[in-house]
Amino acid sequence: MATKTSPKPARPGYHCHECGWETGKWVGRCGECQAWGTVVEKAAPRSRVQAGPVTTPARPIGEVPIEDSQSRSSGVPELDRVLGGGLVPGAAILLAGEPGVGKSTLLLEVAAQTARLRHRVLYVTGEESAAQVRMRADRTGGIFPDLYLAAETDLGAVLGHVEDVKPTLLVIDSVQTISAGDVDGVPGGVTQVKEVSAALIRMAKLRNITLVIIGHVTKDGSIAGPRVLEHLVDVVLQFEGERTSRLRMVRAVKNRFGPVDEVGCFDLSAAGIVAIADPTGLFLDARLSIVPGTCVAISMEGRRPLLSEVQALVTASAAERPRRTVSGVDPSRVAVILAVLQQHAGIRLHAHDVFVSSVGGARLTEPSNDVAIALAIVSAWAGKPLNRHIAAVGELGLSGELRRVRDLGARLSEARRMGFRSALVPAELGGTPGQSKVVDGLRVIECDHVRRALSLLELQREEKPTGGEGRWG
Repeated sequence: MATKTSPKPARPGYHCHECGWETGKWVGRCGECQAWGTVVEKAAPRSRVQAGPVTTPARPIGEVPIEDSQSRSSGVPELDRVLGGGLVPGAAILLAGEPGVGKSTLLLEVAAQTARLRHRVLYVTGEESAAQVRMRADRTGGIFPDLYLAAETDLGAVLGHVEDVKPTLLVIDSVQTISAGDVDGVPGGVTQVKEVSAALIRMAKLRNITLVIIGHVTKDGSIAGPRVLEHLVDVVLQFEGERTSRLRMVRAVKNRFGPVDEVGCFDLSAAGIVAIADPTGLFLDARLSIVPGTCVAISMEGRRPLLSEVQALVTASAAERPRRTVSGVDPSRVAVILAVLQQHAGIRLHAHDVFVSSVGGARLTEPSNDVAIALAIVSAWAGKPLNRHIAAVGELGLSGELRRVRDLGARLSEARRMGFRSALVPAELGGTPGQSKVVDGLRVIECDHVRRALSLLELQREEKPTGGEGRWG
């Protein structure tokens, strides 16, 4: 007769209360979000779940009204482009960026422009005094009767201001400075940021208020605080820019109301922040004289084509290991381009220092800039300038082939609009390499290999009659 064994007790489970990662045993550090002290034991499941009251009855999706969720303009067209039309009532927007990049200046401009359109705005600052914000608003021309300002660091006080002002737009600068009195932890801690953000988002959804939260970033560039914060909000915007440049860009990392491949451009100066509808001119030098080592690349920032000038300098090196210095371009891509030029174009740069930089603070990280970087390097090494009216676009493969890139038509249209006469592009499948055609006044030169590109641009190798190393002349 078989004996009846008692069932084994279920092993206790543990999970991270920040990101939801699960494990069978307790650990001090979450294996997913790498946060310390967030792994806790799971609560015992309830045997039964009772049905509770509903807030509003379910209805067919076609009968749900959408009038209350129509987006309205923020008064800043470049931000409306990134958001997908404007500010949506009840939406929670998180704007993150490095210190000093201009987050507060941008949102003060958004608040002022929204108040100018006769929408009531409440700007809550926890990092500055009200007088400091007023001084910045005076400098940027952001004084309007419908713009209310409060300096608070307590969550209860912030909710009290919302009750009194009844705004349509609420700006919190920043969430790391606001704390809830009944929650453990210091302001800016994981628990405080999570509870404060959840309370503000619940209030915004309930009152149909557009909520914009400023968030800090860590030294590696990620958003500070719990990762669940990015899941709670509807839109996550990244505000970025070089400290040495006035150009600032807003990118949508997450957007429930629009695309995530748009980018907004702004000019930050002492007079405030101004939207730039046509930023291509910032990335192109005046180019009064033709010099070797320059080429114009056609890159895509979101859905917007931008023409950027890339410069290169090649000098003989006396060091055992030549320098490879870049600014505004991907160093790994430059290393690949140098290897391809040496292997498939016969250009020996192992005894030369190579410097590559973009102009105007542009960041050329897209692979479609490979051909322009390669041409700039060869032009600098040969000492022969390229035609100032030609632009290049294309990805460079490891075997020296030119690969096709996306949105080629939009790139060529932008080059034609900026007055360029020729463009070097990868050859189409089934096409004849080296042929050129005229498209709306722009001469399009198709090429399939980097060696052929150098030949088409008359960067051909000339051997010295007395021997020695040749050059591209």
